[in-house]
Amino acid sequence: MTWSKRVRDEASFVEFAGTARARLRRTAFLLCGDWDQASDFVQEGLIRVYVRWPRLERNGGELAYARKAVVSAFLDHSRRRSSTEIPAEPDHGLASEEDVASQVAAREALMGGLARLAPRQRACVVLRYFEDLSVAETAALLRCTEGTVKSQTSRALFSLRTMLEDSPSGEATEGAVSW
Repeated sequence: MTWSKRVRDEASFVEFAGTARARLRRTAFLLCGDWDQASDFVQEGLIRVYVRWPRLERNGGELAYARKAVVSAFLDHSRRRSSTEIPAEPDHGLASEEDVASQVAAREALMGGLARLAPRQRACVVLRYFEDLSVAETAALLRCTEGTVKSQTSRALFSLRTMLEDSPSGEATEGAVSW
């Protein structure tokens, strides 16, 4: 590969990464519930995209591959646990200086419910309802059958409904964040 071709490829990748980063980060946040960790998943996903960039650029589908790379980074991370990290419970005793509105409480309940779902169920819900992918697109991205996507999504939605009905705010799905 010539030097000018490599510079051109890199410039197109930088442009793509700049335009796709915010959308990929929102998707990653919905998967993990943490903005900093979402940035890490996007970074890892974009590294995977960069490695395959010349082939992706020739064949199209850059965003689809980037989305798949971010979801894969999330799923890979959820499979391994570092022995140096100790999970901690959040301190709910800290007072907030802001007046928390019902929409914020509903969103928090939804994010908490998403966090309690199994990683593949969470991925199915995020890809189907937040990324607006079809069952077939979700199945292809997760490398599973359409039936698996449907059953995982169904179980996840049932769990979310149950969690939201039992939420301290007392709001079931009524008034919750619209998908």
